[in-house]
Amino acid sequence: MRETQELLQAAEEVARVAGTVALASFGRRIAVERKADGSPVTAADRAAEQTAREWLAAHYPADAVLGEEGGASGAPGARRWIIDPIDGTKSFVAGVPLWGTLIACARGEEVLAGAIYCAAAGEMVAAARGEGCWWNGTRAQVSPLQVLDEATVLTTDERFATRGARRDAWQSLAARARIARTWGDCYGYLLVATGRAEAMLDGAMSVWDSAALLPVIEEAGGVFTDWAGRRTGFGGEAIATNAALAAEIRQVLAAPR
Repeated sequence: MRETQELLQAAEEVARVAGTVALASFGRRIAVERKADGSPVTAADRAAEQTAREWLAAHYPADAVLGEEGGASGAPGARRWIIDPIDGTKSFVAGVPLWGTLIACARGEEVLAGAIYCAAAGEMVAAARGEGCWWNGTRAQVSPLQVLDEATVLTTDERFATRGARRDAWQSLAARARIARTWGDCYGYLLVATGRAEAMLDGAMSVWDSAALLPVIEEAGGVFTDWAGRRTGFGGEAIATNAALAAEIRQVLAAPR
C-alpha cells in the first residue's frame, strides 16, 4: 500500500475515533474552562485528543504528535500528526453542531493527509496527496461556479477572525456574493470541499486549525492559501476557494480600501 493511501485511511480513522469521543459529550451540560489566550476548553477536548494520541501511539509509535491541548511530543524532524480535537469549541458548548475534529499528517512543511470529521453533523471528508478527497465515502469536488455574484462565501466570525483591514476585505467580498454567512470553523472548509460554498476564510488560525485543510481543499480541486496567496497549511490564516473563482476572490480581498 502506498504511504499516502495508508495515511488517508489513518487520518480518517483517527478523526473518527476522536470525534466519536467528543460527540458523547455534545449537547450535555459540560464545564468550560478558559485557556491563557482566553479560548474555551472542556474535558471533551482533552478526552478526544487523548484518544487520538493513544491510537497514534499504537499504530505509528515513531511519529511525532502536536495537539492543541497536549502540545508536542516525539522526535523533532519526524513525520508528525497534528490534532485539533474539537475545532469550534464555542459551537460545541453552545449545542451547535458545526464543530469538528481535525487530523493532519505532515512531513516538514508538506501536509500529506488530512481529515475533517463533523461528528454531530454526520459528515467526514478525508484526503491525501494524490489520493483525492472523499466525503462520506464518495469523491468530493469543489463547486464549478464561475460567477462571484452567485457565490456563497463564509468566514468564522467577522468580528474577530477578520479584524481591521481584513474585516473590510471580508465585507467587500460579502457585498459581491449572493450569500455571505458565518458557518465557520472547519465546517466552512468542508462546505467548500464538497461544492456547497465557493469560499471560506479566516484571518487568524493556529497550525492545528489549518494543516488538515490544505489537502482536503486541494484534493477536492480547490485552492488553499494564506492571505498573501502563499500555498501553505502553516500560514496562521487561510483562504479556501473553488478553482474557478480563486483569482477573483483573492483580488477582491487584496484590493486597497
